[in-house]
Amino acid sequence: MTDTAMSDSEHIEAGYAQCSRLTWAHGTTYFWGAMLLPKQDRRHVHAVYALCRLADDIVDAPGATLGPANTATRQALQDFRAEFDESLRTPHRARPVFAAIATSVRSAGIEPECFDRFFDAMAMDLVTDSYQTWQDLLGYMEGSAAVIGEMMLPVLHPRSAPALRPARALGFAFQLTNFLRDVGEDLQRGRVYLPQEDLRRFGTDPADRRNDRAWREMLAFQIARNRELYAIADEGLTYLPRPSATCVGTARVLYSQILDRIEANDYDVFARRARVPLPRKAATAALAAIVGPTAHARMHRLQPRSPVTVEGIQ
Repeated sequence: MTDTAMSDSEHIEAGYAQCSRLTWAHGTTYFWGAMLLPKQDRRHVHAVYALCRLADDIVDAPGATLGPANTATRQALQDFRAEFDESLRTPHRARPVFAAIATSVRSAGIEPECFDRFFDAMAMDLVTDSYQTWQDLLGYMEGSAAVIGEMMLPVLHPRSAPALRPARALGFAFQLTNFLRDVGEDLQRGRVYLPQEDLRRFGTDPADRRNDRAWREMLAFQIARNRELYAIADEGLTYLPRPSATCVGTARVLYSQILDRIEANDYDVFARRARVPLPRKAATAALAAIVGPTAHARMHRLQPRSPVTVEGIQ
C-alpha cells in the first residue's frame, strides 16, 4: 500500500530510485548503456531490469529449486507474479518498486503478453534442469531472453518493424553469454544451460569441472555461436534513433567483452568468473557517446574463430 504521507508521484519516484539501485548493483552493463538515454527512457530500462532481476532472484536463490524448497519457490514466484499483475491494475496501491514498474509498462506501451512468456520461462526453472538440443534451449530463452528484447524495444523508439528480430537476437546473445560465464554457478543450482547434444558431440561434461581440450573446444563453439547472435543484433542499430542505438551498442560491446575474457582465461569458467572491469565499462560508454553507435560497433566487430550458423532465431 502507498504510504499516506507520500504523494503518488513521490511514491513512484521512490520506486524508480529502487529500480536504479538494483540495476547498478546487479546489471552494470545495462546501467552504463542506459546512461546514454534520456532520463525518462533510462528509468524504463531500470524498471524492466528490476522486474526481471527480482523474479530471477526467486528461482536462483541457493537451493531454491532443489528438493522440498521447490514448492516454496513455486509459491513465491506465483505470489510475485500476482503482485505484479495487481500493480498493473492499481499502481497507486502497489509498493514503490512495483508502482514504478507498472508505470513504465503503461508509459512505454510494453505488450502485456511479453510478461506471460517471461513468467512461463521462470517457472520452467522449477521443473527443467537441462536442455537436449539447441532448439530446446531456444525454447526456454524465448521467454527468458528474446522477450526481454521485445520489452525493451518500445523504450528505444525504433523507426521500423525490422528492429524486432535484432532486438530478440540481442536478448538471446546476452542470455547465452550469461550461460557461458556462469556454468559453475548454475551447476550449484542443479542446472546445465548448455545443449546436451553439444556436450556429447565434443565428449565433455561440465559436472566434471575439467578444463581439458574437449571442454575448450566445446566452449569455443558456443562462443562462435554467441558472436553470430551479436552480429545479427548489430543489424538493428540502424533502425534506432541515435541515443537508443548508442545505448544498445554500448551494452552489446560491454557484454560481448565477457566472451573475450573467457577466452583470455583459457575457457576456464570454473576457477574464476569472467568480468569486464568497471573502468572499462565507463570508458566504453564514453567512447560510444563520442564516436556514435555505428562506428563503435565497427570498432568492436565480432569475428568468430570458426563459422557457425545460428538456426531458429526469429
